[in-house]
Amino acid sequence: MKIKLFDYNLPKELIAQRQIKPRDYSRLLVVERKGGVLKHDHFFNLEKYLEPGDVLVFNNSKVFPARIRFDEGRGEIFLLKELGGGRWEVLGKKLETRNQISEIRYQKLENGLEHKIMKRLENGNWVVRFNLKGKKFYDWLEKYGETPLPPYIKTKDSAQMRKDYQTIYAKERGSVAAPTAGLHFTKKLLTTLKKKGIKMEFVTLHVGQGTFQPVKTERIEEHKLHEEYAVLDKATAERLNKYKKEGRRIIAVGTTSCRTLEALAEKNRRLKAASKWVNIFIYPGYKFKFVDGLITNFHLPKSSLLMLVSALAGRKFMMEVYKKAVEKKYRFYSFGDGMLIK
Repeated sequence: MKIKLFDYNLPKELIAQRQIKPRDYSRLLVVERKGGVLKHDHFFNLEKYLEPGDVLVFNNSKVFPARIRFDEGRGEIFLLKELGGGRWEVLGKKLETRNQISEIRYQKLENGLEHKIMKRLENGNWVVRFNLKGKKFYDWLEKYGETPLPPYIKTKDSAQMRKDYQTIYAKERGSVAAPTAGLHFTKKLLTTLKKKGIKMEFVTLHVGQGTFQPVKTERIEEHKLHEEYAVLDKATAERLNKYKKEGRRIIAVGTTSCRTLEALAEKNRRLKAASKWVNIFIYPGYKFKFVDGLITNFHLPKSSLLMLVSALAGRKFMMEVYKKAVEKKYRFYSFGDGMLIK
């Protein structure tokens, strides 16, 4: 399948730069796969399109300040994966010019943080050891690190931006990018949904730096998706399996929740509790094992996320949906408007 099949033209002015306030005042495009019907509304009316007993599955991963700048901003360390003992897999800018892998001593970065390069990986990333670890390291990051906003958001990192770029139910620290479909939810909306009888469950997928990147291979089947750490506890898995057996509709809030459920679903369409790295790549032709519907944002051209929603709703139909969304001037990407595929 050719990558060009997932390309579309998006005017730059439709790329959202800030969070709508209140969050649930963003627009909502309801996509009904049966009959190909589109409905235009606002996110605060989400409950109109859900039925009592429907199950929403959220990703409760929390974004942390994963970017470390040094040498007056000329150098950069982007944290990707914690390896234990103060060691991290990182992306590096100006790292190779600062010290050699053979060096034993720590080198100073900024504000009391020091690092030592351990090795260069085959994928081009680095393994770095810091002099701080655990809570001390995370406390340092909260004070001196930066939240790595997507490149299409031009607003600088700030206390308000960090609050806006975090779901209200974020709990488990570990993401370098927000699970953006959840950014539309407010406490008021969650209360409304609960009163209607909507069930809510939480999984964890720590979003990695490659989530929003375009697929670059000409044939999408040749693309390899990056790994992300997923957690589904036993009690949640048992409840979700029970809901599925009862015939309830399972609606993933975001592509990250969707990938978690599909990666941990077995051939018998039952979830198995696990804590592990997953790299499931969902594109047209994929048969969904557990997810029945999806709440999501509007995604980058040629991205794996656009391919996932195309797998759920059909590529040709979804590309027409995107064309209509552009015509109706929906706001796109992380701070953009929402879509319910049902």
